[in-house]
Amino acid sequence: MRDPEMLHNFKAHKDVITALHFNPTQKQVASSSMDNSILLWNWRTDKKAFKFTGHSDAVLDVNFSRSGHLMASCGRDRSIRLWVPNVKGESTEFKAHQNSVRSVEFSPENLRLVSASDDKTVKIWAVHRNRFVQSLTEHTNWVRCARWSPDNGKLIVSCSDDKTIKLWDESTGSCIHTFTEAKGFGHHVEFHPSGSCIGVGTSDGKIKVFDIRAMKLQQYYATHEAAVTQVNFHPSGNYLVSSSQDMTVRLHNLLTVKPICSVQGHEKAVNTVVFSPQGEYFASGGADGKIFVWKSNLETEGSEEGGYGSGQKSSSQMKEDTIGDSPVLRLHTSNNKENTEPQPSDLDDLPDKLANTRLSKTGGGILKSSTTSATNEVDNSEVLQELRRMGRQFGDMTRKMDRLTETVLYMEKRLSLVEEQVKLVSKTSSAVGTTADD
Repeated sequence: MRDPEMLHNFKAHKDVITALHFNPTQKQVASSSMDNSILLWNWRTDKKAFKFTGHSDAVLDVNFSRSGHLMASCGRDRSIRLWVPNVKGESTEFKAHQNSVRSVEFSPENLRLVSASDDKTVKIWAVHRNRFVQSLTEHTNWVRCARWSPDNGKLIVSCSDDKTIKLWDESTGSCIHTFTEAKGFGHHVEFHPSGSCIGVGTSDGKIKVFDIRAMKLQQYYATHEAAVTQVNFHPSGNYLVSSSQDMTVRLHNLLTVKPICSVQGHEKAVNTVVFSPQGEYFASGGADGKIFVWKSNLETEGSEEGGYGSGQKSSSQMKEDTIGDSPVLRLHTSNNKENTEPQPSDLDDLPDKLANTRLSKTGGGILKSSTTSATNEVDNSEVLQELRRMGRQFGDMTRKMDRLTETVLYMEKRLSLVEEQVKLVSKTSSAVGTTADD
C-alpha cells in the first residue's frame, strides 16, 4: 500500500474554509467559506473555479444531492440556498431558521433537506416544493450538525453544544435515543455507510463510534490534541478520516482500531475533511483558506495492517521529508497521543474486543474480519481440513482410551484374584499354626 499523494493545492477564498463536498461525478469539489461565497472546483483540469454568491454572510456548509444535479448551502444569514451547479449559478432561497444555520444535507432520495441551527432546532424541508416539513426541538443549545441515515433517511442524527447526540425517528419526529458527553460536545456527526453506527468528533479532541442498535460506544480514539471539527467514513466502511483544530488530518483504520497516519500542511485549524464518493481521494480545508486534495491509496478490501506501505521509509524518516510547501505525511508513532484518555470501566477491554473487526457496509455493525469472498472460501477449506484432522486424532485417542480401559479392567480382575489367593493362604497358615500348638 502506497502513501497518500497530494494532487492539488487550491487557494482562492479570501477567508476561512468552512466545508467541502465532492460532487458524486467525482469531477468537482465544492467549498464554502467565511467570505460569503461558494467555489466549485473542477480539480481534474486546470480550469478556474466557478464562484457562487448569494449569501449575505458567512457560508457554513455545502452539500451536493446524491445525483449531483443540485447543491445546497447554508450560513449565518439564517438561510438555505439551492443551487444548480453550472455556470449560471441560479439559486432558490429558504428563509430557514431564526439564527445561523450550521449544516445542511440532502436525504438519500434527494427529496428532502435536513438543517441544524444555532436556534437549537433541527428542521426538515421538502426540496421540490421549497416547503418546511417539521422541526425537531429537544436540544437546549446550538445544534452543530444533523445528518440522514443511509437507509432512505429513516433516522436523523444531530449533535449539539448541550453535550448530547440525539437519534430521531424522521417519520414521527420523536427522539429515540440520546448519547450524553461527559466533557466536550459534538462538533460533527456522521452515519457509517452501513447505517448501524455513527461517528462523532468532539470539542475535547476525541473521536467516538457508537453502535445505534445496542446504543453503546464501540470504538474510541484520542489521537487529536484539539477539537475534532469533522469526521467522515470511507465508502468501504473500513476507514475514518478526521480534521482538527490541531492543524492535522488523521486517518484511522476501523479494522485494527488504530490511527494509521497524519497528513499535515495546513498552517491553521483544519475545519473540514471529506472522502470522494468512491474513497479514492480525500480533501481538506482550513482556516488558512487552503484546500488540499489527496489520493488516498487505501486498501478497500480490508487489510490487517494498521498503516501504509511495505518496505517504505520509517516514521522518523517520513517526519523529516518535505517537498517544497506541500503537506507532509507523518506516520503514527509510539510517541504520538493514542487513546490516552481514561475510559469508562466497562470499556477497559474495548481494544481487545474490537481488534480484527470491521464495520459492515451491507449489514449490521461489527462483523468478524476483513476478507474477500475468495479468501473466505480458502479459509473455510482450511478449517474443514483441520476439523477432519482433529476428528481423526480424536478417533485414535478414543480407541486408545478404550484399550486402556480394557487393560485396567483386566488388571483389576487379576488383582482381585491375587487378593483372594492371599486371603486363602493366610487362612491356611493360621489353621496349620493352630494344629501345631495342639
